[in-house]
Amino acid sequence: MSEREAMEFDVVIVGGGPAGLAAAIRMRQVAPEATVCLIEKGSEIGAHIVSGAVIEPRALDELLPDWREHNAPITTPVTQEEMYFLTEKKGYRIPALERVMPHIANHGNYIVSLGEVCRWLAAQAEEMGVEIYPGFAGAELLIERNRVVGVATGDMGIGRDGEKGPNYQPGMELRAKYTLFAEGCRGSLSKQLMEHYNLRKGVDPQTYGLGIKEVWEIPAENHRPGLVVHSFGWPLDDRTYGGAWLYHFGENLVSYGFVTGLDYENTWLSPFEEMQRTKLHPIFRPHFEGGRRLIYGARALSEGGLQSIPRLTFPGGALIGDTAGFLNTPKIKGTHTAMKSGMLAAEAVAEALTTERVEPASYTDRVRNSWVFEELHSARNVRPAFARWGSKLGALYSGFDAMVLRGKAPWTLHFKHADNETLRPAELCKPIDYPKADGKVTFDRLSSVFLSNTNHEEDQPVHLKVRNMALWKTVNWDVFRAPESRYCPAGVYEAADVETEARLIINSQNCVHCKTCDIKDPTQNIDWVTPEGAGGPNYPAGM
Repeated sequence: MSEREAMEFDVVIVGGGPAGLAAAIRMRQVAPEATVCLIEKGSEIGAHIVSGAVIEPRALDELLPDWREHNAPITTPVTQEEMYFLTEKKGYRIPALERVMPHIANHGNYIVSLGEVCRWLAAQAEEMGVEIYPGFAGAELLIERNRVVGVATGDMGIGRDGEKGPNYQPGMELRAKYTLFAEGCRGSLSKQLMEHYNLRKGVDPQTYGLGIKEVWEIPAENHRPGLVVHSFGWPLDDRTYGGAWLYHFGENLVSYGFVTGLDYENTWLSPFEEMQRTKLHPIFRPHFEGGRRLIYGARALSEGGLQSIPRLTFPGGALIGDTAGFLNTPKIKGTHTAMKSGMLAAEAVAEALTTERVEPASYTDRVRNSWVFEELHSARNVRPAFARWGSKLGALYSGFDAMVLRGKAPWTLHFKHADNETLRPAELCKPIDYPKADGKVTFDRLSSVFLSNTNHEEDQPVHLKVRNMALWKTVNWDVFRAPESRYCPAGVYEAADVETEARLIINSQNCVHCKTCDIKDPTQNIDWVTPEGAGGPNYPAGM
């Protein structure tokens, strides 16, 4: 007999981001009698949310048409946008942006703190009767007779040695007729689901980006509410996808960040350092003068688009949001598509509840017949073009695809490799000389992690599982010279005793839950699993 208590619901949703919250709200709208429970591993809703964010309100308009009358924290409309191609010293502005790159035009969109938007959505959901439990991580799939029947939250009070401590509390079984997984990019349970049900059969490998973000407060005289700036080119080489964003919003706030495509080849590359040195470029540095950094965070995002979306349903549930990969990468947006996917899944589940079907299979057709599919289909060739031809030719193709073909090319480009397969050996890569942090505009990792308010109970099992430490030595160190020490934006991984017998140190306390190690490790030797509930970053208002 299990010592865990169990609670029964019609629907359990794992993850309190835009997709999960939209699904919860829509569920109560279309099936008012259904019992709905949502769990979130962060200490509160929004605690683990990292995004730019410029949002397109299309899905929100459909979900809650009167959101403007209910004090939604969506108050900074985009008023001006600029796109630059950077060289080391100069920035060349892309003219007539709406014609050259219509997929990234932001007329009618808003600059927001996505964490605050999620907190507001959670309040709307609770008013509708959704039970929300922050601080509870979905740690285990419950599968019976090959059907998902819910999830179990993690045990509390397990010591680092794996033994039960004096404050031990077993996890809770949250059982449901249907379970929706909205864990965000590279969810630990979703990863298990894809393997168990072979959901990725017949689709392209997913490709990812690592987004690293800072929020700054700047002098009022320098603040330009509604300004949106994007860049590509320098400091990344032509084979590496990525670029910077900078948004002015709220009360003298600036959101700055950098995305690095995790299919990069140079093992010496550090996404964190690329993000820092971009701030020194003449296009960006003036925005930070006289300001102070408030918040830091990082998160991987699914960039593969339509070709990389797995099978969406399985017996007992479905994948929604960035868990499935609904981000529109060339548009640099995913909130609206994530929310719409959650809404469509809720409608499919409501139908399945009435017919007692094992699988909410109509979700797939609902997606295919929605504007989400139309949008992702028209954008499907842009990110693969960058992967195939590099940044300059990829950008040229993107303009051709958008202006001439209008997303209706009679071909579909594909991803040939997973991100962990693209690193080149250290001896074949050119080391990168990054500038030292100045403590004013650029900073080091540890001072950055401090601003994320990251914390984990110290005496708990390490949640970053290295399957074979000997493999780390012979591959990660001997061939690639410890790439995890550079791609991790939080200083979790350190190579020690490199002059004698190199070994790996894991500072799991620093982990900001970005999932990059789970994605980029060359042999997939690192598994990211959920730590105790409420562990990790605690991003405040503004993130």
